[in-house]
Amino acid sequence: MEWTPGGTSSDIEDRRGDSGGGGGFNLGGGGGFGIVGFIIVVVIGLISGRGFLGSILGGLGAGMGSGGANVQPAQERQARNADGTVQESSSEHRDVQLVSFVLDDAQKTWTAILPEQAGRNYRHAKLVLFRDATRSGCGNAQSSTGPFYCPQDERVYIDLGFWDELRKLGGNTGDFAQAYVITHELGHHVQNILGIEQRAQSAMRDPSQRSKTSVELELQADCYAGIWAHSTQQRNILQSGDIDQALQNAAAVGDDHIQKMQRGSVSPESFTHGTSAERQGWFKRGFTTGEVKQCDTFTAGADGYGR
Repeated sequence: MEWTPGGTSSDIEDRRGDSGGGGGFNLGGGGGFGIVGFIIVVVIGLISGRGFLGSILGGLGAGMGSGGANVQPAQERQARNADGTVQESSSEHRDVQLVSFVLDDAQKTWTAILPEQAGRNYRHAKLVLFRDATRSGCGNAQSSTGPFYCPQDERVYIDLGFWDELRKLGGNTGDFAQAYVITHELGHHVQNILGIEQRAQSAMRDPSQRSKTSVELELQADCYAGIWAHSTQQRNILQSGDIDQALQNAAAVGDDHIQKMQRGSVSPESFTHGTSAERQGWFKRGFTTGEVKQCDTFTAGADGYGR
């Protein structure tokens, strides 16, 4: 993806220098979630917010393995310099620049697309950068839950250390691979604007519909990420190999892939995000068509495309 590092987006809220962000989850021994953390993750992932990984991990009742919940207190990181600026490595600085570019580019794209294709005006979301833990309108957030979108405060939350965890799942951390994660979360913001999020939350009050509806929401967000990817192709900033990066990440965060890694078996009834093939398929559908109307996972059903 062709892009030039620049300033930090005005839509970014940088909390990386906060000391713990007002509290985080309790962690159990051995790197897994304690019961309090498990409950909060489920709440964030399935009721209050839309997470890239959070509800998958909550469904498993564990973190990313022995290394997945390696939380270092923010105060030990000495997160701020003497002048108050956030400490960051050169690689993290570049990550912030990339997040800023993708955030601004995607929101500019949706500002143009949404009125034309859906008859709704787009309003900007904010993106919160944090370390370890912070508070959101959906409750406490921790880095080990992965990136998520909170519809209550219309913010995307991400700890940049997530890229290391994604690599452990077999994901890609290239520029476009990271862009896929960010635009997936912005896809949830589009759902919120269109009223889809609210209807889905109502449907999920029925336990028998919770897994199905959650999967449909996640796959639609993947399709919306594909729409943004379609726009990059139209504007000639897409480069060879970019789509493969996104598809690698879509496969890495499929329910079936993660469950096989975590416990060696697959339980479709506990899926919250869709299989690797479904996530890839819906992303490709958005990328191929560039049309919002082609991303109706609720009518098609999660099995209607991508297997």
